[in-house]
Amino acid sequence: MKKRFVFYVHSIAGLVAGLFILLLSFSGAALLFHNELDAIQHPAIVASPQKLASIDLFYQTVKDKYPSAQISHCALNGKSKPVSFFVYDSSYKKGTAAMELFLHPQTAQILGARGGSKDFGNNAMGWLSKFHNSFHLGNKGEWLLGVFALVFLLSILTGIIQYRKNILPVLLFKKEVYNRKSLHQLIGVYALFFNLMIAITGFWMQRYVFKKEFYAVDNYQPVLITSKPREYSFDSVFTALKNQHPTFTAYVIYFAQSNKGKTALYGSRSDNDFIHSKKMADVIFLDSTGSVAKTRFIKDIDAADRYDIINSQLHMGKFGGWGIKLLYFIFGLSGGLLSITGFLMWLKRKKPDS
Repeated sequence: MKKRFVFYVHSIAGLVAGLFILLLSFSGAALLFHNELDAIQHPAIVASPQKLASIDLFYQTVKDKYPSAQISHCALNGKSKPVSFFVYDSSYKKGTAAMELFLHPQTAQILGARGGSKDFGNNAMGWLSKFHNSFHLGNKGEWLLGVFALVFLLSILTGIIQYRKNILPVLLFKKEVYNRKSLHQLIGVYALFFNLMIAITGFWMQRYVFKKEFYAVDNYQPVLITSKPREYSFDSVFTALKNQHPTFTAYVIYFAQSNKGKTALYGSRSDNDFIHSKKMADVIFLDSTGSVAKTRFIKDIDAADRYDIINSQLHMGKFGGWGIKLLYFIFGLSGGLLSITGFLMWLKRKKPDS
């Protein structure tokens, strides 16, 4: 009776979450190569040995082209890729969504523009990323992600109980377990620890949907704020930062929208542990004069906050090199394959005996 109950729970959990796990598995595997695939839709440039143009020049170029825009942030992608600026301007969706501008890294010339994550034709990876994070359903989608992370975890745990006697024979490559009927359990065993990690880290990232604050009414209305000319030179700031923090490299800059706000330089220090992001681990905040107001380095923050960041890195595979990406890609597909093989097993049991 107990065995039948566990099998029943395992089957129901798999069926309930199956389609969503299939979609999340395949979209997550593709997102491992977000930067590489997204670069296909970037304007092509001829690589140049010249150094990057100054942030001041990039900023002023955007300001001249869109004088009334709110310049949100920019991403520095190296000397051989366009620099991305994200702006809110009334000319695009009445300023309610960000537009991405591509600038030549050496000349600061605007090479092109594209819409946000809803524009699949020009921003396929942005669209896929938002799909993976909310199914394009806003808060409802985020809530679904939290629920299905729990259901997926329940499916894995009941699967461990159901097939516990076969785990060791599979790992020892026992001949008798290798047959077409055992494909579901073979995939489940070999990808067990990976899927357990994905389910736990995924739930931890979405745990906020189970807190009452998530259901509070949000009356926030975005207001388009015209960005002002910079009152200090980023060239001078970067030179000073290189002396203060020689191992820090900035990759993403969020510009302050008022004199009281702070400009945030996201990047990383070269001596960070391998598990931390190479682009977003550390932050340096600048005040309205360009002086360092405060820092938030990964090694200096609270253990709980550091764990949240590591949890996210583990879930998304944003550490290591191509070896980690390939491992995550291969095992990442296993969730979708388990959904397919589990559904086929259920269909077979539903068919009447011939």
